[in-house]
Amino acid sequence: QGQLVESGGGLVQPGGSLRLSCAAAGVLLDEAVIGWYRQAPGKEHEGISCFSTKDETTIYADSVKARFMFSRDKAKNTVYLQMNRLKPEETATYYCAVDRIQARYGCYSLRPSRYERWGRGTQVTVSS
Repeated sequence: QGQLVESGGGLVQPGGSLRLSCAAAGVLLDEAVIGWYRQAPGKEHEGISCFSTKDETTIYADSVKARFMFSRDKAKNTVYLQMNRLKPEETATYYCAVDRIQARYGCYSLRPSRYERWGRGTQVTVSS
């Protein structure tokens, strides 16, 4: 069984930046939709980014657009989420996830429920 392993979380001041990584071990990231989502304490999961290998497009939630950027390193089978100008309300556990079953449909939704595989998450705390 493959796994997704997130890393790069931590404590950052408001307005700061973090770069999250998601290493896929035994999980093919080609012909897939790869997403990032987060869950803040007491809140629902929130999809924040989706990348489709089918057409190499990325979509973002309005709440993070122009501040977050998805990227990937095919050779390392790893994806990243660069997060800039972070806000205290973005304190959450961040997860990466993969959908290969419905990958042919691309990023039709940011909803975390579309993914069939996800990691354990990495904690991001935005606080002064």
